[in-house]
Amino acid sequence: MPTPKDHTRRKFITNLSLSTAAIMTTPYLTKAANFLKTDDSYTVGQIMDMFIKIVPNAPFASTVDTLKAGSRDTVVGGIVTTMFPTIGVIKKAISLNANFIVAHEPTFYNHTDDVSWLQNDDVYQYKADLLKKHNIAIWRNHDYIHSLQPDGVTTGVVAQLGWKQYQKSAAMFAINPSIMLSELINHAKKQLNIEKVRYIGDLSQPCTNVLLMVGAAGGQRQISAISTLKPDVLVCGEIAEWETAEYVRDAQSEGRKLSLVVLGHIASEEPGSEFMRNWLQERLPGMKITHVPSGNSLSFA
Repeated sequence: MPTPKDHTRRKFITNLSLSTAAIMTTPYLTKAANFLKTDDSYTVGQIMDMFIKIVPNAPFASTVDTLKAGSRDTVVGGIVTTMFPTIGVIKKAISLNANFIVAHEPTFYNHTDDVSWLQNDDVYQYKADLLKKHNIAIWRNHDYIHSLQPDGVTTGVVAQLGWKQYQKSAAMFAINPSIMLSELINHAKKQLNIEKVRYIGDLSQPCTNVLLMVGAAGGQRQISAISTLKPDVLVCGEIAEWETAEYVRDAQSEGRKLSLVVLGHIASEEPGSEFMRNWLQERLPGMKITHVPSGNSLSFA
């Protein structure tokens, strides 16, 4: 017959076993990477590293994807994604109580964000002071998002165009049934919220094989891709007018059915920042994350 002492001993062992099981199943111990994280807060650096970790061969020894303002140690209260962190975008971030901006393009008017030549410039000083006053961090995510497999910016653009079903390779699309160049242009304008585009070609030309090169790929890359892949039309972000446009004009004079559609750099890559917003939302469900379009800097007369 069990004694009171035996009952007390069994109760102790049972409680110990339950406590041990609870400890072993808690996520902080089963997931070593989260062992030291005891709340839902994230710093700028932690969010940056979270993305960089998924990029092949990252981190890169040489990259423009650095902090342009603020500190890695800043605790993030809200995030804005955008193409260009303009003063207008910064003010919108302030109104949203967001202190971390993830931008795709430069903050200070040149590829490396070198500000040594801007120290006496009023526009630069106003922008820098605004960021400092409101303790806003800006991280440029350009090289890393383009280095995802597949390219994160192109993925965002393809999704917004609704062309995933036509994609044959990273940059080639087979539209079936074919559409006229005029229809392709109107579709791109509608889906990408573009007021006007520039183009070369016959608007009634049937287009099946479409080469999509977002952003500023450069004339040599664009022309080499046309020469190799033989598209009906190149749809691109921007061009140097003395390069790709002249090649397409000469190709037409030769008798080729080749067209060119120039969307504009910002319009051709803006969906990449929406891709970034969606990526962050999936991994930071408690964080307020907003995509703020920077819009086109140029107007059409």
